[in-house]
Amino acid sequence: MSCCSAMASLLKVPSFISPLHQKCYRLRRARSEEGGFSWAFDAFLKCVRNGRWHAPSMTVKAQAAVEGDVLNKDSVTINEESDYGVVCMHHVGILCESLERSLDFYQNVLGLKINEARPHDKLPYRGAWLWVGSEMIHLMELPNPDPLTGRPQHGGRDRHTCIAIRDVSKLKAILDKADIPYTLSRSGRPAIFTRDPDANALEFTQVDD
Repeated sequence: MSCCSAMASLLKVPSFISPLHQKCYRLRRARSEEGGFSWAFDAFLKCVRNGRWHAPSMTVKAQAAVEGDVLNKDSVTINEESDYGVVCMHHVGILCESLERSLDFYQNVLGLKINEARPHDKLPYRGAWLWVGSEMIHLMELPNPDPLTGRPQHGGRDRHTCIAIRDVSKLKAILDKADIPYTLSRSGRPAIFTRDPDANALEFTQVDD
């Protein structure tokens, strides 16, 4: 499943939303279909309550059956008070069996630099922090990495970390030279998927400056 189709499936109209809210949601989606996924948030912020437009907070009463048990939620309120200040993705943790083998891949193939300021020697396991732009990958040498077999051939169908880059064709040439297998995006967009030595899937998607 591509990133876009995965996002679309997550943004389906929830069944617990009232019919009036669902109608509003679908109308906004139809009008903004070509404008990316911003319609989803716009729709929720401008949904109708008691026949009137209501923003910026929303209260939803939900009842969902989870493994045979009924979970009752009185209300979920989204407003300024619940904004806890999300800034960005700080780092992604990746498990590895051999720190040296993984560092050879991330440093020597992908060209990532170690963040020497991070406390890799203060944790009860070996590891390293690698810069990815202003964010990081945290390599952790632990005895429970993901299995190497039984994984999807295309990394986009597996749990994966996505890194934005400027030129997919240059990375493709680097992977070819290192004899590292990869797959291209099934959607035709400029993106390439590969795996590290522990079969952790990595996506590299091309973005404009």
